[in-house]
Amino acid sequence: MTETLLALGYQDNWLHILGSSFMRNAWLGGTIVALAAGLMGYFIVVRQTAFATHALAHIGLPGATGAVLVGVPVAVGLGVFCIGGALVIGALGKRAADREVATGTVLAFATGLGLFFNSLATKNSSTLTNVLFGNLLAISSQQLLSFFVLLLVTALSIAFMFRPLLFTSVNSKVAEAKGVPVRGLSIAFMVLLGLTVTMAVQAVGTLLLFALVVTPAATALMVTARPVLAMAFSAGIGLVSVWAGLTLSAMFNLPPSFVIVSIACAVWLAVWVGIRAPRPRRSRGATPAARAAGTEPMH
Repeated sequence: MTETLLALGYQDNWLHILGSSFMRNAWLGGTIVALAAGLMGYFIVVRQTAFATHALAHIGLPGATGAVLVGVPVAVGLGVFCIGGALVIGALGKRAADREVATGTVLAFATGLGLFFNSLATKNSSTLTNVLFGNLLAISSQQLLSFFVLLLVTALSIAFMFRPLLFTSVNSKVAEAKGVPVRGLSIAFMVLLGLTVTMAVQAVGTLLLFALVVTPAATALMVTARPVLAMAFSAGIGLVSVWAGLTLSAMFNLPPSFVIVSIACAVWLAVWVGIRAPRPRRSRGATPAARAAGTEPMH
């Protein structure tokens, strides 16, 4: 058994690793990102903006590479491009069909810009790797402070516009007919999404972001349609994924982002299979008391 664990990369000092300062920052940073994703994920799925979420992560890539060129923090460039892209998509895409076209157009331009910036830079290899795959273990205390502020802004904004945002998410045409500012809410939501993506990219990276921001919410919506409860379930799945992922990464020397998204996807698959599993049929004539006693009427 010991040899098997060692072959898997098991580390005897994993408890000591979990108690280190960089791991504490990873715990706090991952927790904040999971909570923000839980708040936003429900609306992302209901509003059908999963593609926009994925695209914003890639739109932030040229911001990160451009930040290296001009000598500013990578997070600043990432945030500027994510929020800028979100503003454009929100302004141009009031309805789902329009939003898809706007998202694809902005994504194409940002990808080309990212390739251009990358061709100019000579020190982008580590930056690109961190943006693509995340580096939760490198979260600094300054980043934690910015994460907390962004989480607070997101939570207060969602609480303030919860009812009209929910109305427009469920039925935008009826909401618009009743005078609800659909376009303004769309832009505000996309800005919040840009903030969330900016945080999540730094935790799990561009390529793995979908599994932390969207997958827990999709899992929660398979269990319940109640908005607040779905948000709570989504945040809970995200927290379990982050905490268990960091623990397993310390135990077996694995990349945290890989383990975190693997757990989130495994939970989604388990719920999906469980919901679609065939249920045993019950006799129509059986009363609850008869079923409880194990006796059913003869037909």
